[in-house]
Amino acid sequence: MPYRSSDKTRQKKDAKRTAMMQAAVRVFAEKGYYAATIRDIVSAADVAIGTFYFYFPDKETLFTYLYEETADFLLQTLRQAVAGRSTLPHQVSAGVRAYVNIAVFEPAVVQLLLVGGVGALPALESQRLRFRERLTAIWQKPLDAAMDRSLIAAQNTRHTAEAIAGACDEVILNLINLPDAEREAEAVVNDLVEFILRAVAYHGS
Repeated sequence: MPYRSSDKTRQKKDAKRTAMMQAAVRVFAEKGYYAATIRDIVSAADVAIGTFYFYFPDKETLFTYLYEETADFLLQTLRQAVAGRSTLPHQVSAGVRAYVNIAVFEPAVVQLLLVGGVGALPALESQRLRFRERLTAIWQKPLDAAMDRSLIAAQNTRHTAEAIAGACDEVILNLINLPDAEREAEAVVNDLVEFILRAVAYHGS
């Protein structure tokens, strides 16, 4: 009879894998890809080094996997926030707030995507560009809808969406480096929303 792992064994393995990946996000965010070592990751996760190699052949594979996973998490969160609102001000507010909340409560995610992924691995460049493309698309969709209804000035919504994404990244990166980011979060949300609506020349009711 072939060996079958019990539910308890599978849950234990899943818990170790999750702990290792969560630790890896923090380690990569703090040290950067090149300085981080496999020993740093397993030490932070409190797992044996053999556990690492059970799941991943090397650091590069783990980093690429984490980048894709964290990108999907951020993008899905923003997309759902924006899609759940019907007017541009509410869409912008919901999207910005979702992004700021991730930055405040999961800063390592933002660090990994916006800092750790830049120039880390040549093989990662296509994933990084795809992440930026998908992020731009999230902001462009409500802009297109608002322009179709003549609620914003005529403009190249693709370029505007790229500018919005870049502005949010810059402000949020600065936010997570503040000593009390959570206390400043609401002001950042309000300032970014006002900035975006002014930038697109929103004139709806």
